[in-house]
Amino acid sequence: MRPSKLFMVIGAAVALAHGAPAVGADVAKDYPNRPVRLIVPNGPGSAVDTLTRIVSNRLAEFIGQQIVVDNRGGAAGVIGMEIAKDANADGYTFLTATTAATTIARLLLKKPTFHPLNDYECVVQFAETLNVLVVNPKLPIKTVEELIAYAKSGKTPFNMASAGVGSQSHLSGAYFQQAAKINSLHVPYKGGGASSGSVVSGESQWTLIPAPAAMSHVNAGRMRALAHTLPRPTALLPNIPPIANTIPGFDYSGWMGFFVPKGTPKPINDKLRAAVVKTMDTPEVKKGMAFQATEIVIRGPAEFRKVVEGSMEKNAKLVKSLGLTAN
Repeated sequence: MRPSKLFMVIGAAVALAHGAPAVGADVAKDYPNRPVRLIVPNGPGSAVDTLTRIVSNRLAEFIGQQIVVDNRGGAAGVIGMEIAKDANADGYTFLTATTAATTIARLLLKKPTFHPLNDYECVVQFAETLNVLVVNPKLPIKTVEELIAYAKSGKTPFNMASAGVGSQSHLSGAYFQQAAKINSLHVPYKGGGASSGSVVSGESQWTLIPAPAAMSHVNAGRMRALAHTLPRPTALLPNIPPIANTIPGFDYSGWMGFFVPKGTPKPINDKLRAAVVKTMDTPEVKKGMAFQATEIVIRGPAEFRKVVEGSMEKNAKLVKSLGLTAN
Protein backbone atom coordinates (compact mmCIF):
# COMPACT_ATOMS: atom_id res chain seq x y z
CA MET A 1 0.00 0.00 0.00
CA ARG A 2 1.35 3.39 -0.97
CA PRO A 3 2.07 5.84 1.93
CA SER A 4 -0.60 8.30 0.77
CA LYS A 5 -3.25 5.60 0.79
CA LEU A 6 -2.04 4.30 4.13
CA PHE A 7 -2.38 7.74 5.70
CA MET A 8 -5.91 8.08 4.26
CA VAL A 9 -6.98 4.77 5.79
CA ILE A 10 -5.42 5.62 9.15
CA GLY A 11 -7.03 9.06 9.07
CA ALA A 12 -10.46 7.60 8.37
CA ALA A 13 -10.07 5.07 11.17
CA VAL A 14 -9.05 7.77 13.64
CA ALA A 15 -11.99 9.93 12.57
CA LEU A 16 -14.43 7.09 13.19
CA ALA A 17 -12.84 6.18 16.51
CA HIS A 18 -13.17 9.72 17.78
CA GLY A 19 -16.64 10.26 16.33
CA ALA A 20 -15.38 12.93 13.96
CA PRO A 21 -18.11 14.29 11.71
CA ALA A 22 -16.94 12.61 8.52
CA VAL A 23 -20.44 13.31 7.20
CA GLY A 24 -21.77 15.16 10.23
CA ALA A 25 -21.32 18.70 9.05
CA ASP A 26 -22.83 17.99 5.64
CA VAL A 27 -25.44 15.37 6.50
CA ALA A 28 -28.23 17.96 6.77
CA LYS A 29 -27.12 20.02 3.79
CA ASP A 30 -29.63 18.49 1.37
CA TYR A 31 -32.11 17.37 4.02
CA PRO A 32 -34.89 16.81 3.28
CA ASN A 33 -34.88 15.94 -0.41
CA ARG A 34 -38.07 13.88 -0.34
CA PRO A 35 -41.35 13.83 1.65
CA VAL A 36 -41.10 13.31 5.42
CA ARG A 37 -43.40 11.05 7.43
CA LEU A 38 -44.86 12.38 10.67
CA ILE A 39 -46.35 9.67 12.87
CA VAL A 40 -49.26 10.67 15.11
CA PRO A 41 -50.00 7.99 17.74
CA ASN A 42 -53.68 9.01 17.77
CA GLY A 43 -56.58 8.75 15.38
CA PRO A 44 -57.70 11.39 12.85
CA GLY A 45 -59.72 14.18 14.42
CA SER A 46 -58.24 13.71 17.89
CA ALA A 47 -56.87 16.69 19.80
CA VAL A 48 -53.32 15.53 19.11
CA ASP A 49 -54.06 15.12 15.41
CA THR A 50 -55.65 18.57 15.20
CA LEU A 51 -52.71 20.32 16.85
CA THR A 52 -50.17 18.33 14.83
CA ARG A 53 -51.76 19.38 11.57
CA ILE A 54 -51.82 23.03 12.58
CA VAL A 55 -48.05 22.81 13.00
CA SER A 56 -47.19 20.44 10.14
CA ASN A 57 -49.05 22.43 7.48
CA ARG A 58 -46.75 25.42 8.02
CA LEU A 59 -43.68 23.37 8.94
CA ALA A 60 -43.70 21.79 5.48
CA GLU A 61 -43.04 25.20 3.98
CA PHE A 62 -40.03 25.81 6.22
CA ILE A 63 -38.37 22.47 5.54
CA GLY A 64 -39.23 22.61 1.85
CA GLN A 65 -40.86 19.21 1.57
CA GLN A 66 -44.26 17.63 1.96
CA ILE A 67 -45.02 16.25 5.44
CA VAL A 68 -47.18 13.14 5.29
CA VAL A 69 -49.16 12.76 8.52
CA ASP A 70 -49.46 9.06 9.35
CA ASN A 71 -52.12 8.43 12.01
CA ARG A 72 -51.32 5.26 13.95
CA GLY A 73 -53.81 5.21 16.78
CA GLY A 74 -54.56 2.21 18.92
CA ALA A 75 -53.36 0.71 22.20
CA ALA A 76 -53.40 4.18 23.80
CA GLY A 77 -50.57 5.31 21.52
CA VAL A 78 -48.30 2.27 21.86
CA ILE A 79 -48.62 1.28 18.19
CA GLY A 80 -47.45 4.66 16.93
CA MET A 81 -44.62 4.79 19.45
CA GLU A 82 -43.36 1.36 18.34
CA ILE A 83 -43.49 2.23 14.64
CA ALA A 84 -41.49 5.41 15.24
CA LYS A 85 -38.93 3.58 17.38
CA ASP A 86 -38.28 1.02 14.65
CA ALA A 87 -38.11 3.52 11.77
CA ASN A 88 -34.88 4.37 10.01
CA ALA A 89 -32.89 7.00 11.90
CA ASP A 90 -32.42 9.17 8.82
CA GLY A 91 -34.66 12.14 9.59
CA TYR A 92 -37.44 11.03 7.26
CA THR A 93 -39.63 9.78 10.09
CA PHE A 94 -40.48 11.82 13.15
CA LEU A 95 -43.15 11.51 15.82
CA THR A 96 -45.59 13.73 17.66
CA ALA A 97 -44.76 12.86 21.26
CA THR A 98 -47.38 13.52 23.93
CA THR A 99 -47.79 12.96 27.64
CA ALA A 100 -50.31 10.15 27.20
CA ALA A 101 -48.73 8.09 24.43
CA THR A 102 -45.17 8.64 25.58
CA THR A 103 -45.25 8.37 29.36
CA ILE A 104 -48.61 6.82 30.34
CA ALA A 105 -49.34 4.06 27.82
CA ARG A 106 -46.12 2.14 28.52
CA LEU A 107 -46.93 2.02 32.25
CA LEU A 108 -49.81 -0.34 31.49
CA LEU A 109 -47.66 -2.87 29.62
CA LYS A 110 -46.18 -5.83 31.49
CA LYS A 111 -43.21 -5.69 29.16
CA PRO A 112 -42.87 -2.14 27.84
CA THR A 113 -41.90 -2.15 24.18
CA PHE A 114 -40.30 1.28 24.15
CA HIS A 115 -38.57 3.72 26.48
CA PRO A 116 -39.26 7.44 25.98
CA LEU A 117 -35.68 8.50 26.66
CA ASN A 118 -33.65 5.54 25.45
CA ASP A 119 -35.32 4.83 22.11
CA TYR A 120 -35.79 8.34 20.76
CA GLU A 121 -34.11 11.72 20.49
CA CYS A 122 -35.99 14.67 21.99
CA VAL A 123 -35.92 17.24 19.19
CA VAL A 124 -38.14 20.03 20.50
CA GLN A 125 -41.18 20.68 22.66
CA PHE A 126 -43.59 23.09 20.99
CA ALA A 127 -46.72 23.17 23.15
CA GLU A 128 -48.23 22.79 26.57
CA THR A 129 -51.72 21.33 26.47
CA LEU A 130 -53.92 22.27 29.36
CA ASN A 131 -56.87 20.17 30.45
CA VAL A 132 -60.31 21.58 31.25
CA LEU A 133 -62.63 20.45 34.03
CA VAL A 134 -66.13 20.28 32.54
CA VAL A 135 -69.58 19.20 33.69
CA ASN A 136 -72.95 18.60 32.11
CA PRO A 137 -74.55 22.07 31.98
CA LYS A 138 -77.78 20.86 33.60
CA LEU A 139 -75.99 20.21 36.87
CA PRO A 140 -76.16 22.93 39.56
CA ILE A 141 -72.36 23.21 39.50
CA LYS A 142 -70.54 26.33 38.34
CA THR A 143 -67.28 26.27 40.30
CA VAL A 144 -64.67 23.79 41.50
CA GLU A 145 -65.87 24.37 45.06
CA GLU A 146 -69.42 23.46 44.05
CA LEU A 147 -68.21 20.32 42.28
CA ILE A 148 -66.35 19.19 45.39
CA ALA A 149 -69.38 19.93 47.58
CA TYR A 150 -71.67 18.06 45.18
CA ALA A 151 -69.36 15.04 45.25
CA LYS A 152 -69.22 15.02 49.04
CA SER A 153 -73.01 15.32 49.29
CA GLY A 154 -73.34 11.76 48.04
CA LYS A 155 -75.76 12.60 45.25
CA THR A 156 -75.88 10.05 42.44
CA PRO A 157 -75.20 9.45 39.69
CA PHE A 158 -71.82 11.16 39.81
CA ASN A 159 -69.75 9.53 37.09
CA MET A 160 -66.38 10.64 35.73
CA ALA A 161 -65.94 9.87 32.03
CA SER A 162 -62.57 9.14 30.44
CA ALA A 163 -61.20 8.11 27.07
CA GLY A 164 -60.21 4.74 28.55
CA VAL A 165 -58.28 3.16 31.39
CA GLY A 166 -54.85 4.77 31.55
CA SER A 167 -55.77 7.63 29.21
CA GLN A 168 -54.73 11.18 30.04
CA SER A 169 -58.34 12.04 30.93
CA HIS A 170 -58.44 9.05 33.30
CA LEU A 171 -55.24 9.99 35.10
CA SER A 172 -55.97 13.72 35.19
CA GLY A 173 -59.42 13.04 36.63
CA ALA A 174 -58.02 10.59 39.18
CA TYR A 175 -55.33 13.09 40.13
CA PHE A 176 -58.03 15.72 40.66
CA GLN A 177 -60.06 13.36 42.85
CA GLN A 178 -57.03 12.64 45.01
CA ALA A 179 -56.24 16.33 45.36
CA ALA A 180 -59.86 17.27 46.07
CA LYS A 181 -60.40 14.26 48.38
CA ILE A 182 -63.54 13.14 46.57
CA ASN A 183 -64.75 9.91 44.98
CA SER A 184 -66.49 9.48 41.66
CA LEU A 185 -67.33 6.36 39.68
CA HIS A 186 -64.90 6.10 36.75
CA VAL A 187 -66.59 5.21 33.46
CA PRO A 188 -64.03 4.49 30.71
CA TYR A 189 -65.11 4.89 27.09
CA LYS A 190 -63.47 3.91 23.83
CA GLY A 191 -61.88 7.20 22.93
CA GLY A 192 -62.24 10.88 23.68
CA GLY A 193 -65.22 11.45 21.38
CA ALA A 194 -67.39 8.90 23.18
CA SER A 195 -66.19 10.16 26.55
CA SER A 196 -67.09 13.77 25.77
CA GLY A 197 -70.39 12.69 24.27
CA SER A 198 -71.37 10.96 27.50
CA VAL A 199 -70.98 14.21 29.45
CA VAL A 200 -72.92 16.14 26.81
CA SER A 201 -75.78 13.62 26.99
CA GLY A 202 -75.76 13.47 30.79
CA GLU A 203 -74.78 9.81 30.91
CA SER A 204 -71.68 10.98 32.79
CA GLN A 205 -71.57 14.07 34.94
CA TRP A 206 -68.03 15.36 34.50
CA THR A 207 -64.61 14.84 32.97
CA LEU A 208 -61.18 16.47 32.80
CA ILE A 209 -60.05 16.53 29.19
CA PRO A 210 -57.61 18.34 26.85
CA ALA A 211 -58.78 21.83 25.97
CA PRO A 212 -59.04 21.17 22.21
CA ALA A 213 -61.54 18.38 22.95
CA ALA A 214 -63.51 20.48 25.44
CA MET A 215 -63.81 24.01 24.12
CA SER A 216 -66.00 23.36 21.07
CA HIS A 217 -68.58 21.80 23.40
CA VAL A 218 -68.14 24.57 25.96
CA ASN A 219 -68.54 27.32 23.37
CA ALA A 220 -71.68 25.63 22.03
CA GLY A 221 -73.19 25.36 25.51
CA ARG A 222 -73.06 21.56 25.56
CA MET A 223 -70.63 21.54 28.50
CA ARG A 224 -69.85 23.94 31.30
CA ALA A 225 -66.17 24.68 31.98
CA LEU A 226 -65.25 25.12 35.64
CA ALA A 227 -61.48 25.43 35.61
CA HIS A 228 -58.27 24.43 33.84
CA THR A 229 -55.14 22.57 34.92
CA LEU A 230 -52.38 25.12 34.35
CA PRO A 231 -51.01 26.34 37.68
CA ARG A 232 -51.64 29.94 36.63
CA PRO A 233 -54.27 31.99 34.79
CA THR A 234 -53.96 31.97 31.00
CA ALA A 235 -55.06 34.52 28.43
CA LEU A 236 -56.20 31.61 26.26
CA LEU A 237 -59.11 31.01 28.66
CA PRO A 238 -59.61 34.41 30.28
CA ASN A 239 -62.91 33.53 31.95
CA ILE A 240 -61.88 30.12 33.24
CA PRO A 241 -59.75 30.01 36.43
CA PRO A 242 -57.05 27.47 37.28
CA ILE A 243 -57.95 24.60 39.56
CA ALA A 244 -54.97 25.81 41.60
CA ASN A 245 -57.10 28.74 42.78
CA THR A 246 -59.13 26.21 44.76
CA ILE A 247 -56.53 23.47 45.29
CA PRO A 248 -53.16 25.23 45.76
CA GLY A 249 -50.34 23.71 43.75
CA PHE A 250 -52.59 21.71 41.41
CA ASP A 251 -50.91 21.21 38.03
CA TYR A 252 -51.70 18.43 35.58
CA SER A 253 -51.19 19.66 32.07
CA GLY A 254 -49.79 17.86 29.08
CA TRP A 255 -47.08 18.62 26.56
CA MET A 256 -46.40 18.03 22.88
CA GLY A 257 -43.18 17.87 20.95
CA PHE A 258 -41.32 15.99 18.28
CA PHE A 259 -39.18 12.87 18.71
CA VAL A 260 -37.05 11.10 16.12
CA PRO A 261 -35.69 7.54 16.28
CA LYS A 262 -32.54 7.11 18.36
CA GLY A 263 -29.42 7.67 16.31
CA THR A 264 -30.84 10.29 13.95
CA PRO A 265 -27.90 12.60 13.11
CA LYS A 266 -27.73 15.72 15.26
CA PRO A 267 -27.41 18.12 12.29
CA ILE A 268 -30.74 16.85 10.98
CA ASN A 269 -32.35 17.22 14.40
CA ASP A 270 -30.97 20.75 14.64
CA LYS A 271 -32.34 21.65 11.23
CA LEU A 272 -35.76 20.23 12.05
CA ARG A 273 -35.84 22.04 15.40
CA ALA A 274 -34.92 25.38 13.80
CA ALA A 275 -37.76 24.94 11.32
CA VAL A 276 -40.22 24.16 14.13
CA VAL A 277 -39.16 27.27 16.05
CA LYS A 278 -39.81 29.41 12.96
CA THR A 279 -43.13 27.66 12.40
CA MET A 280 -44.40 28.34 15.90
CA ASP A 281 -43.64 32.04 15.49
CA THR A 282 -45.93 32.50 12.47
CA PRO A 283 -49.26 34.32 12.89
CA GLU A 284 -51.24 31.40 11.40
CA VAL A 285 -49.86 28.86 13.84
CA LYS A 286 -50.19 31.21 16.81
CA LYS A 287 -53.83 31.81 15.89
CA GLY A 288 -54.52 28.11 15.35
CA MET A 289 -52.98 27.07 18.66
CA ALA A 290 -54.79 29.84 20.53
CA PHE A 291 -58.10 28.75 19.00
CA GLN A 292 -57.42 25.29 20.46
CA ALA A 293 -56.55 26.84 23.85
CA THR A 294 -53.02 25.46 23.62
CA GLU A 295 -49.97 27.40 24.78
CA ILE A 296 -46.90 27.57 22.57
CA VAL A 297 -43.90 26.56 24.66
CA ILE A 298 -40.52 26.03 23.02
CA ARG A 299 -37.94 23.83 24.78
CA GLY A 300 -34.76 22.44 23.29
CA PRO A 301 -33.53 18.84 23.67
CA ALA A 302 -32.10 19.09 27.18
CA GLU A 303 -35.06 20.98 28.66
CA PHE A 304 -37.55 18.80 26.79
CA ARG A 305 -35.86 15.67 28.12
CA LYS A 306 -36.32 16.96 31.69
CA VAL A 307 -40.03 17.53 31.00
CA VAL A 308 -40.38 13.94 29.78
CA GLU A 309 -38.48 12.61 32.81
CA GLY A 310 -40.72 14.57 35.19
CA SER A 311 -43.83 13.34 33.41
CA MET A 312 -42.65 9.73 33.63
CA GLU A 313 -42.07 10.02 37.38
CA LYS A 314 -45.35 11.79 38.11
CA ASN A 315 -47.48 9.37 36.11
CA ALA A 316 -45.69 6.28 37.43
CA LYS A 317 -46.59 7.35 40.99
CA LEU A 318 -50.17 8.07 39.96
CA VAL A 319 -50.63 4.74 38.17
CA LYS A 320 -49.25 2.94 41.22
CA SER A 321 -51.52 4.84 43.61
CA LEU A 322 -54.54 3.89 41.48
CA GLY A 323 -53.59 0.23 41.51
CA LEU A 324 -53.73 0.00 37.72
CA THR A 325 -52.36 -3.31 36.49
CA ALA A 326 -50.26 -3.92 33.42
CA ASN A 327 -51.68 -5.82 30.46
